[in-house]
This record gives sequence, structure tokens and C-alpha cells, in this order.
Amino acid sequence: MSSLTLFGAVAVTVMMLCYALEARAPGYTLAFACACLAASAYAWLAGTWPFGVVELIWAAVAARRYLRRLHEPHA
Repeated sequence: MSSLTLFGAVAVTVMMLCYALEARAPGYTLAFACACLAASAYAWLAGTWPFGVVELIWAAVAARRYLRRLHEPHA
């Protein structure tokens, strides 16, 4: 397995874990956004730029969701 493939596999695995744990704390949403950025970087490096664009959009959506969660009143 190449180092690029390993990087991509780790990025997608972290994305999946953070997405599953997102309801527990806002930090998981931020980590999900960062993992999306890593997956986007992987896609660009692998030459699959359409996937990179989609992951970049997901990173922006997750970052916005993180900021919104920070400003929610706590129950």
C-alpha cells in the first residue's frame, strides 16, 4: 500500500468516526471538517479533483455546523 493510499484511508476512516460521534460534542464536528480537508487533499494528490471539490464543500458545511453548535444555548 502506498503512503498516499494510506493517507486517504486514514482520512476517510477519521471522517466516518467523527461523523458517528458528532452528537457527543462540537469538537467531533470540527474534527470531521478537518478530516474532510484531508480527504480533499488526498483526492487532489491522487488526481481525482471532482472528489476533492466535493470533500472541500463538505469541509465548509461541517465548519459552518461547528460554528453554529458553538453558539447554541446549552440545555
